[in-house]
Amino acid sequence: MSQVLTADEMRRLERAYMDSGAVTGLELMERAGRGVTQAIFEMWPELAEAPGRALVLCGPGNNGGDGYVVARLLAARGWDVAAVQFGDPAKLPPDAGANHLAWADIGPVRPYGPSAIIIDEKTLFIDALFGIGQTRPLGAALEGDAAHVALVCGISPTAHAVAIDIPSGVNSDTGDCLGDFQLFADLTVTFHALKPCHQRAEAKKRCGKVVVKDIGLPHAAPGSQTGSGTGNGSGSGTGI
Repeated sequence: MSQVLTADEMRRLERAYMDSGAVTGLELMERAGRGVTQAIFEMWPELAEAPGRALVLCGPGNNGGDGYVVARLLAARGWDVAAVQFGDPAKLPPDAGANHLAWADIGPVRPYGPSAIIIDEKTLFIDALFGIGQTRPLGAALEGDAAHVALVCGISPTAHAVAIDIPSGVNSDTGDCLGDFQLFADLTVTFHALKPCHQRAEAKKRCGKVVVKDIGLPHAAPGSQTGSGTGNGSGSGTGI
């Protein structure tokens, strides 16, 4: 059975490993983005054979930084990638800000606003909005866009929604749905370990297939008591 970590346990594990000097936040973020990209092509092998279109919605924290890594990796494979930034990019945490700038050297960053989320039946949508740190509803504008994404992906066999860590609008620890509408995912890619929401019935319906990717964290930080299960896991610098 896979290990299960709360948001706080995951953050403490990451921080202890980074403080030990074994890894940097940027390295963890790069590994997370590579894990997401790998999971996408494992889920849909046909997407690895021919570049397509992707829309990456990046949030105001490290989850958004993971999204920029995915955007860059897809673009390197010839994909037509659009990145949308929710929130002020100048206020991004340092590692997420560095990946925002790395992406900006490759392609434009659209600010979030009316009609920012433009997808069709052939779009790969990446939800890199809030991750494990979300504790509040999406808000009216984002809920409207979540409904639009759900509609397009729900009726099209070729439009896919991928969530990094958890679909936005879900509380990572409780599995509670925050607000009136949440983003739905066909694939959710989390890191090092499952989070409680991945095992809660209501949240599971929004996650689609859940894949845990290893990004090289130890099973426990030295001297810490983390996790609520046993087995294999993987890790990342996500959340807000």
